[in-house]
Amino acid sequence: MGLTRIPAESAELLAFDGVSFVVDAEREILHEVNLSVAPAAVTVLAGPSGAGKSTLLRLGNRLDIPSAGSVRFRGEDSAAIDPRELRRRVGMVFQKPVPFAGSVRANLKVGAPLAGDEELAGTLERVGLEASMLDRVADDLSGGESQRMCIARTLLTQPEVILMDEPTSALDHENRLGIEHLAKELAQEGIGILWVSHDLSQVRRIADHAVVLIDGRNASAAETAAFLDQGMSEDKS
Repeated sequence: MGLTRIPAESAELLAFDGVSFVVDAEREILHEVNLSVAPAAVTVLAGPSGAGKSTLLRLGNRLDIPSAGSVRFRGEDSAAIDPRELRRRVGMVFQKPVPFAGSVRANLKVGAPLAGDEELAGTLERVGLEASMLDRVADDLSGGESQRMCIARTLLTQPEVILMDEPTSALDHENRLGIEHLAKELAQEGIGILWVSHDLSQVRRIADHAVVLIDGRNASAAETAAFLDQGMSEDKS
């Protein structure tokens, strides 16, 4: 599969415009990063560990606030959007599943308190889980089941973008492929997916578009090509 960078003029749901992030008043984690998330596509944010990928994702729904630049959702500065509303429309799936205490049903109702069992069961089935799991204790789920439940919980807020921070890193190979397939299906339904990964084989499996970060900045065209070509070499070895 060919990987392309998203042109600035492409249709976008979420855009990072010249975003920088500084901590401790001196340590710059991100420097003037530009990135766009298109609808109905999986955009992978790739790069070596420590490049600032997870930090950029947190800026996407205001878990953190940029030190400079702006994050726009459907053209509007996210700073002008109520954070709770933004986080419903720009959902987040973390590296490790975060189940809450109680049943699967109780977990899903965090995303949609008024939803009935029919809607909850349909959402479970949408992510590849059986409706009968509604009464299961969330803490008893396997890693793959727990991650799917967390994705279902996010889907119940009806997001237009889902930010996925290395969501398969704690899973075995079979479950990793299952979550990748689910992300592609969600993109086909029109959701924009921004997926963080440093696994180059995974990048090549799932990315419709790839953006590479190195040392907290957008990689140059040559650096991007070299990084992705490294992934091709690893696949062949």
